[in-house]
Amino acid sequence: MRQREKTIEEYIAAYNTFAVQKMIENFSDEIVFENIQAGEVTMRLEGLKAFEKQAEEVKGLFSERQQTIIKIIHREAETEIEINYFGVIAKDLPNGMKKGQEIKLKGKSIFEFKGSKIVKLIDIS
Repeated sequence: MRQREKTIEEYIAAYNTFAVQKMIENFSDEIVFENIQAGEVTMRLEGLKAFEKQAEEVKGLFSERQQTIIKIIHREAETEIEINYFGVIAKDLPNGMKKGQEIKLKGKSIFEFKGSKIVKLIDIS
């Protein structure tokens, strides 16, 4: 379980510093990513290249972002983390969010492992 925590902590640290290559280094080539908001899947990506492309595109939306782990729950093949999220919007967005606007929310991420690799990541807010 400690190795899983270390892998997740490395992912979060890379996420917080916009280091996409570091974020994906422990991902399987067949990674599945899902984003769920208000109970609905808002994004589903399959494969490392698709995740990497999306992660690179999203970097420009934030001037600052920070995920902080507040709780870790281990299960057989997965680890769930509860997080506090803080972000600062980098530019005006089509959805009405403005440059400099802060986002604060609580959420959770579920990391599914196969061996030492992350094969599925679900972000829920």
